[in-house]
Amino acid sequence: PYAAIEPVEKRDTYPVSSAQKRMYVLQQLEDGGTGYNMPAVLELKGKLDRKRMEAAFQALISRHESLRTSFETGIGGEPVQRIHHDVPFTVTEENSADAFVRPFDLSQAPLFRAGLVRETNEHHVLLVDMHHIISDGVSVNTLIREFGELYAGRKLEPLRIQYKDYAVWQQEFKKSDTYQKQESYWLKQLGGELPVLELPADKPRPAVRSFAGDKISFTLDQEVTSGLNRLARENGSTLYMVLLAAYSALLSRLSGQEEIVIGSPIAGRPHEDLEPVLGMFVNTLALRTRPEGGKGFTDYLQEVRQTALEAYEHQDYPFEELVEKLDVYRDTSRNPLFDAMLVVQNIEHEQLTMDG
Repeated sequence: PYAAIEPVEKRDTYPVSSAQKRMYVLQQLEDGGTGYNMPAVLELKGKLDRKRMEAAFQALISRHESLRTSFETGIGGEPVQRIHHDVPFTVTEENSADAFVRPFDLSQAPLFRAGLVRETNEHHVLLVDMHHIISDGVSVNTLIREFGELYAGRKLEPLRIQYKDYAVWQQEFKKSDTYQKQESYWLKQLGGELPVLELPADKPRPAVRSFAGDKISFTLDQEVTSGLNRLARENGSTLYMVLLAAYSALLSRLSGQEEIVIGSPIAGRPHEDLEPVLGMFVNTLALRTRPEGGKGFTDYLQEVRQTALEAYEHQDYPFEELVEKLDVYRDTSRNPLFDAMLVVQNIEHEQLTMDG
């Protein structure tokens, strides 16, 4: 159903996409925080050519409009994006990684910076950071791959379209029948009273949510992993669907609730033209599951499989539009629609290979 996304005519400013609008508002609410920064650290061993490295970054910036984009509030209070022909950029000398991550001002391009820590002549640490409003996980892989190519002096195929073309296309898409169908699907899926996840906590829930948290890391052994894969194969589903069913069943067991809404990100690049484009495409799906007692797990897995497949079919409908349309009660201590997410990172990590 996708018409090719076409390049748009030159303008002073362009509309933002739904995802960018969400990021813009969240950044204002966070008031200069770093919650939406996307930092990365790359260790470089061997002889580094500073000039070539600077040139590779400059080439990336002229290739990708996202790296030359700033954001401002336009007429009518709506955020817009402005693409600059040139932006100031240098790789800074850093003493450590700690001070490198700092807030971005969305009105100043580039929303991307790079720094270099020199350990010895043949050992450097390259630090890069960009704001989520111009980038996502797939974009990071693209950047790493292209950076290696450009450093090696190779030419890259020119890009047919850029992120602004997608943002303009999305605005047009909102007037289409497909969009209306997708909207009614989600309003039906998440209509009525939505369950609020009540997990048993050992401390009172704070009145305002914060990003303070912790993490627990563990690895599943081979036996469990092959069991999960076998379960997926036998039930015509993917590993993701098995994990989603297990996760929702676990949350149900912990909360005593028989209906759980789980958030899950999706790459949001259903069109092949969008693969090489740098930008914020990720959408969030709100998956309503019903792990009621008395269901056998394989029957429940079939239900979850159906829910997931339908969600993918309707994945172009932006999450932020859904939150507005549902008009749910806003509680400052919670996220809208769901409190738990399942994120399965199954994109290959791009290895950085640089000449020498």
